[in-house]
Amino acid sequence: MIEKIKELWKKYEEIIVYLIVGGITTVISWTVMFLVSYLAFGNPLHPTAAQNLVLSTVNWTAGVASAYPMNRIWVFKSKEANWVKEAIKFVGSRISTYVLDLVVRQIFGFLGVNVYVTTVVSAILVIVGNYVLSKLLVFRKK
Repeated sequence: MIEKIKELWKKYEEIIVYLIVGGITTVISWTVMFLVSYLAFGNPLHPTAAQNLVLSTVNWTAGVASAYPMNRIWVFKSKEANWVKEAIKFVGSRISTYVLDLVVRQIFGFLGVNVYVTTVVSAILVIVGNYVLSKLLVFRKK
């Protein structure tokens, strides 16, 4: 049994750790986003388009700032000496999922979907996109 668990861990370690780090990143970014929503807008259930833009930007910024070091160290175990270049690629790849988040928020807002459902749906799409981009573009093994 222990050997089977070790085998599964070895096979899926990167994805498991990515999901844990993603959970931590999500808690950080959502906490910051909802705090800004509360302080700046009174925490509306149906934010305006302009409010959604601000909330997406705050969410993205907090997420990227917390995600890069954790992904570099624990998920992809990067040995890249030029971490500045790597960080720029990381931020660049995250811009595309930022745009995805903006589009989802605007469409769901237009449809009248509340901010909590919108945030969860967007997060799922962004997490998958971020993993694929990080794996293929940012932390590629040489």
